[in-house]
Amino acid sequence: MSGTTKGKNMPKPRAPLAPFALTLAIIVLDQASKAIVVAFVAPGTVGFSALGDFFWIVRQQNLGMAFSLLDNLPPPWRALLLIAFPLLLVAAVLAFYFKSREPTAFQRWILCGIVGGGIGNVIDRIFRAEGVVDFLSFKFYGLFGYQRWPTFNVADSSVVVCALLLVISTIVIDSRRNK
Repeated sequence: MSGTTKGKNMPKPRAPLAPFALTLAIIVLDQASKAIVVAFVAPGTVGFSALGDFFWIVRQQNLGMAFSLLDNLPPPWRALLLIAFPLLLVAAVLAFYFKSREPTAFQRWILCGIVGGGIGNVIDRIFRAEGVVDFLSFKFYGLFGYQRWPTFNVADSSVVVCALLLVISTIVIDSRRNK
């Protein structure tokens, strides 16, 4: 037997790459759906509606972030805050993904969903001078002061859903560890 202590000099397990298929799928779905909306729906118009006026596909351009926050910033500040900062966050998520043993397999998929959504909107901010293309609109019946929830896209959905799943999965894992 060697003189090493148990666990020392053991190679760190590699983070699986399969979850990055979700990253790629989200980016492709996000960009393809935005391209279809840009090709077929005029800016500011409803291209499709369902269930009366409950669901719309409507083309909106957003220079800011969620709820159009920061859309009035001068372009250099907007680029710094809405391109550089999200890219730093994506890099931090990727560093955590590859360096940490903590995330479960499910959480690794969730992290890749967040990365895909983040990259999807950064692509728009870099390559679309008119801003991020948002097109999913739902009636919100006056809740929180909104007749319609602010328009969003596939990338936004991915980030929000995956962030919620990450929080829920972390709570569940922590509660199991504390039993």
